[in-house]
Amino acid sequence: MKVWKKWFSLLLSAFIGIIILGTHTVLAANSVTLYTPYTKITVAPGESVDYSVDVINNSDELQTVDLSVSGIPRQWNYNLKSGGLAISQLSILPKEKKSFSLKVEVPFQVNKGSYRFKVNADELGSLPLVITVFEKGTYETAFSSDQLNMEGHSGSTFSFRSKLNNQTAEVQLYALMADVQRGWNVTFKTGGKQVSSVEIEANGNKEINIDINPPAQVEAGKYKIPITAVTNNTSSKLELEVVITGTYNMELTTQTGLLSANITAGEEKKLELMVKNTGSSPLTDIQLSSSAPSNWSVQFNPKKIYRLEPSSSTQVYATIKADKKAIPGDYVTNMEARTPEVTAKASFRIAVKTPLLWGWIGILIILGAFGSVYYLFRKYGRR
Repeated sequence: MKVWKKWFSLLLSAFIGIIILGTHTVLAANSVTLYTPYTKITVAPGESVDYSVDVINNSDELQTVDLSVSGIPRQWNYNLKSGGLAISQLSILPKEKKSFSLKVEVPFQVNKGSYRFKVNADELGSLPLVITVFEKGTYETAFSSDQLNMEGHSGSTFSFRSKLNNQTAEVQLYALMADVQRGWNVTFKTGGKQVSSVEIEANGNKEINIDINPPAQVEAGKYKIPITAVTNNTSSKLELEVVITGTYNMELTTQTGLLSANITAGEEKKLELMVKNTGSSPLTDIQLSSSAPSNWSVQFNPKKIYRLEPSSSTQVYATIKADKKAIPGDYVTNMEARTPEVTAKASFRIAVKTPLLWGWIGILIILGAFGSVYYLFRKYGRR
């Protein structure tokens, strides 16, 4: 009987101990709670998510917990911080809470889908979180323009607006290059300044203006202009197209090519000019103008040429009137034929001569002087 009572006491003590231990374990497992209001977030590739997490101590004892993150993809980066410091452990007073931040960086090269992971406080509590990536991401650069084709004549400047997107997780320094034939000129501008390279922040972009100038004698046709932005890690190409409708060239000269003439002061001189279209496009609304010495005048007939076909020419007469007080010598008169696309100039050397009347007057004055001397000599010479 005594033996039975002894075994009964031992079994009862063991049973009570198990109950007490189990109760203590349950209480310990629920003594810490992790909380954040946003447990499921949708983002794009390359974005980062910042969580603010509260660690709540539900017990009557000081709790020191080790913090960890489990289940997050291996290529993703994260960090735990509190008070600006990187942490891996927190101590929380009884019935109080402490906060820390969790920053999760989603890489650019990621598949579309939902990614589940947990924030853990030892064995005492965990917080399940979900990040949903709504599209498949890549580690690349995107070079784009809202207009890839422009048309104009050979003297035009073709200005394209483009955007360069750095779709990587790092700052990139892009070298800008154009693959063009000799004679073509391509310049890059950003922020109003000409550049040969641009630095773009991770997941950032910059607007780049691309100005293209073709050679003066380029033939009409379509021309592809490949533009490349390249770094050590990534690159992107943008292909632009320039359509040349023709060339604009004009010449102002005379039939003989002689650009000089003689004129008498106060009189007029009529010059026969030739306006030639030496380009491959028609010229329209050709205006004629001049720059002559003071008190000189130049009149054109016709005053305007309405249309001049390629490889053709037309006559224009310029009537020059010299100042009547012009002294003998050489004078320069500049003449110009102008359209909105091209200008032709010619400088004429005009030699001014004295009028014939003044020559005869001079001779008469000289003869008069000789006559006067002869008369005086005859009259007074013998005395």
